[in-house]
Amino acid sequence: MEHKLITTKEMRALELNAEYYGISRLQLMENAGKNIATEILNRFKPKETKIAVFCGLGGNGGDGFVAARHLACQGFKVDVFLAGKAQQIIDENARKNWEALTNLKSSVSMHEIYDSSLLLEVKAEVIVDALLGTGLTGPPKPPILNMIKLINEAKGFKLAVDIPSGLDSDQGKALGEAVKANLTVTFHKAKPGLIKAKEYTGELLVTNIGIPEEIESYAGPGDVAALVKPRPPESHKGDFGRLLVIGGSETYVGAPAFVAQAALRAGVDLAYIAAPRETAYAISSMSPDLITIKLEGEYLNKETLSVIRRNLDKATSVVIGPGLGMQKETQEAVKEIIRIVNEKKIPMLIDADALKAFAEFKHRLATPAVLTPHVGEYEILTGTKLPQNTEGRISLVKQTAQDLNAVVLLKSNIDIITDGAAVKLNFTGNPGMTVGGTGDILSGIVGALLARHIAPFEAAVAGAFVNGAAGDFAKAEKGEHMVASDLLKWIPKAMDDSFSHLELKKGRFPKGF
Repeated sequence: MEHKLITTKEMRALELNAEYYGISRLQLMENAGKNIATEILNRFKPKETKIAVFCGLGGNGGDGFVAARHLACQGFKVDVFLAGKAQQIIDENARKNWEALTNLKSSVSMHEIYDSSLLLEVKAEVIVDALLGTGLTGPPKPPILNMIKLINEAKGFKLAVDIPSGLDSDQGKALGEAVKANLTVTFHKAKPGLIKAKEYTGELLVTNIGIPEEIESYAGPGDVAALVKPRPPESHKGDFGRLLVIGGSETYVGAPAFVAQAALRAGVDLAYIAAPRETAYAISSMSPDLITIKLEGEYLNKETLSVIRRNLDKATSVVIGPGLGMQKETQEAVKEIIRIVNEKKIPMLIDADALKAFAEFKHRLATPAVLTPHVGEYEILTGTKLPQNTEGRISLVKQTAQDLNAVVLLKSNIDIITDGAAVKLNFTGNPGMTVGGTGDILSGIVGALLARHIAPFEAAVAGAFVNGAAGDFAKAEKGEHMVASDLLKWIPKAMDDSFSHLELKKGRFPKGF
């Protein structure tokens, strides 16, 4: 049987997103533990079977606590061995399920193993391994290491919860000592390591814990959390990216400034704006945070390419398009810049007027790229009118992404993000964001993520969610009469704490498909 796979990183993001869409981690833990108990009940008789459940201090241990409770309900005698002290349980939901077990005096015996000397020989027909989940990054340490050895030495039937403890869930390699299970019951989809390490996995059973598959295609805070990492103390300027914004004209001064300001709020270290001289001076006066590269002329032209080429060498991503204007010389310059960036393989976001210029010479791109059209720009880019229904739009936008070898982020009331294969829908945002400049904020957020070497699809999904969430925070503060600059201060909150602000989620699910 061929299993559908999900990586550890994807599963963590999905669990956070599921909670955002109303399926709590406590529910998921309950379903996981019940699945374990049901599988044991299907194979063993309660009156003839003693169960030993080895539990860690995190979420995997919580699954084990739930399983122990359900097994007790079915008449099994259960011993629970905790790898530490109860007050050390780090997962809040696991702690709740541990506390529920403390009331079961006759059917569940509980043992806190905070020292390896407290371990005794295990005499049980079924041994449940709920010690370590998918988050393991290094070899297990005592007392968990001793527990793994004890499980492997025991004679009972060994069942691993989600993944055998000690096994790398993506690579399938034992990180030191790992449980050798007879059966592994995993959740939602199989992890790649389970397929690669059958000598540890044993029989593999994939069970449903209540996450509908369609939620995999919804953007959420999990997509952001997967990308946002703490900055190490030894970080230096530039470690988190250098973005070059190419935009601006005599008429449009604010657009490239919004891009750069949003990028800085999204965590890029340096944001440079290459703009016509007078526009660049105006931008410099807006904020000392903005670094400008002054180009000769009133608008972008081919004579300025030598300056741009020099500055591309220090950029880790490029945003081109905001406020450029549509002069013929500008369009010719855009064509040449995209060619150079494509040749240098610098991650690139194409937006606004650069998208319109790209429509005249569009081709498959060789560099990591994101295109961010709204509906009108998409129709200019492709010459195709989009249908009103989301399903029809997905089909067309996927084909465009395939044709151009780029990620397309279609901006609308429901954003569609696709690399031509995977698709995600984003529901954050509100009608107040029709005000000019919010698309430039989005370009800055995605450009900042690209500058940090994040893959284009992941950057576009997270960027769409953060941009919309910042707009929702702004609406909560200002109402729908917001301006684009109102979003800027909310970007860090949307990136670092969006999951704790569920009151701003409107539950706007797709309709009609």
